[in-house]
Amino acid sequence: MTAADNLFADLTLEVSDFVALVNQTLTYAYPAVTIRGEVANFKISKNKWVYFDLKDEAASVRFFGTVYQLSGPLEDGMLLTVRGAPRLHARYGFSVSVLSMRPEGEGSIRRAADLLAATLEAEGLFAPGRKRALPYPPVTVGLVASTESAAYADFLKVLNARWGGLQITCIDVQVQGEAAPAQIVAAIEAFNRSAVPPDVLVLTRGGGSAEDLYAFSTEQVTRAVAASRVPTLVAIGHEVDISLAELAADQRASTPSNAAELLVPQRQEALRRLRAMAVQLDDAVERHIRTGQHTLAVYAAECMHQYRTALVRARSRLTAAREVLAALDPHMILRRGYAIVRTADGRLLRHAHTAVPGGIVQVVMQDGGFEAIVRTGGK
Repeated sequence: MTAADNLFADLTLEVSDFVALVNQTLTYAYPAVTIRGEVANFKISKNKWVYFDLKDEAASVRFFGTVYQLSGPLEDGMLLTVRGAPRLHARYGFSVSVLSMRPEGEGSIRRAADLLAATLEAEGLFAPGRKRALPYPPVTVGLVASTESAAYADFLKVLNARWGGLQITCIDVQVQGEAAPAQIVAAIEAFNRSAVPPDVLVLTRGGGSAEDLYAFSTEQVTRAVAASRVPTLVAIGHEVDISLAELAADQRASTPSNAAELLVPQRQEALRRLRAMAVQLDDAVERHIRTGQHTLAVYAAECMHQYRTALVRARSRLTAAREVLAALDPHMILRRGYAIVRTADGRLLRHAHTAVPGGIVQVVMQDGGFEAIVRTGGK
């Protein structure tokens, strides 16, 4: 019998003390363990608590967690790897408290992605109507990638070769593994919280197995891409399967190089198009000027014709008016032998009977005038 056996041989513990002792021992010896097995008896309680077993051919272990730890929907039969803390609960017995989890194996990963895709599609996250056009070309680019990856190097190489001069800000993240989803989500949120967000947000990585690409099909990353205020472009270098983040993005690219091609044009090609547009613009301006000159000439001729017509009419009216004035001119009447007679105070004398005998009248004739004394009055 060992010393430890002697120490605890006669020790009697209360149940709660025993539970505390076991948990203390487990915490010290196994603060976290990683277990892989087949999911069984999966259920969600009160839309918050998650319960399931992991089993193999010889054993089964109970697990407990929350819905917030799920990377996506689960169902019985999936192969799952869970990192958790073994604990002995005072009432519910032994279980492993989940710290993180992820499906394992291509079949389980694809099934988890299919279940999540159905949920998100029903919510409208993949609907074409919610996708936005990317600025072309952008001025600023937010890049979420592993700076040590070939995908990162390829994207920058093609982008700078085609266009250049862009302001690129990169947040370095893990693109696979347990920490990848949280880092990718944090990078997306950081760009969206920026005082001056980039014009476009690019998420990229190279190809790999289903396990390697799993981070881009998790619910956290997919929802973060869909919720981004900045237009998103997701480029995963894997043509066989399309990640859920690609489906939620405003645009997807087949490879990192293709993402650069979609973002910016070829500089030389753009210059050629600009020169062609300049020539077309010059031709259009010249045609517009010629058309304007012709229109102006026609308008000027029409104005001149109207002016001349109006001038002839005005002259005709002036001649007629002059004839009328000439006919009414008193001097013309005087030339015919008539005279104008006024009283001494200048009033016109129209009737002979109004003449006062002995009064003085003024007589105006064609070539002058004189004063006369009225001898007798008229009738």
